[in-house]
Amino acid sequence: MARQKLLEVKNLKQYFPAGRGQVVKAVDGVTFDIYKGETFGLVGESGCGKSTTGRTIIRLYEATEGEVLFNGVNVHGKKSKKELKELNRKMQMIFQDPYASLNPRMTVADIIAEGIDIHGLAKTKEERMQRVYELLETVGLNREHASRYPHEFSGGQRQRIGIARALAVEPEFIIADEPISALDVSIQAQVVNLIEAPAA
Repeated sequence: MARQKLLEVKNLKQYFPAGRGQVVKAVDGVTFDIYKGETFGLVGESGCGKSTTGRTIIRLYEATEGEVLFNGVNVHGKKSKKELKELNRKMQMIFQDPYASLNPRMTVADIIAEGIDIHGLAKTKEERMQRVYELLETVGLNREHASRYPHEFSGGQRQRIGIARALAVEPEFIIADEPISALDVSIQAQVVNLIEAPAA
């Protein structure tokens, strides 16, 4: 049975202006394919453009040049609100910094349920909260944590909240930007297992 190609990155370039007509070539001609069910690792030294590649794939940055195809559809270029919304549901990102990626003014329940609300994945408030509770338990937290705020948690717990948020919309594709680099060694393996579990 032929493998299904999920993501195609073709000659991706991401340049940023650096003043006086200069540019920083953060990503310069990257090409790779990722297949459905596959775990793909992008390896390189600090500052080589790994995070920028991930952010460009998921369209947090508009590509300078090249193509990103998700299920054969170009991620970049003109898109309707409906098309962007659908892409945002199918592609999620777990950010490297669990401190900066969570809104400090939102409760954990609202952070996790944000995508559920946007995409209308729960018909009632009860269903919404039940889904939040299930996701909290999936990442090793409990329902009592739902009403708390990000500052009340350790770095490892915040990263678990970030993972729960990414899983909430049941994405087809997750970009994990060094999701365990900010965590204590003792819980790194647990977090890796959490990320791998949904695909099992």
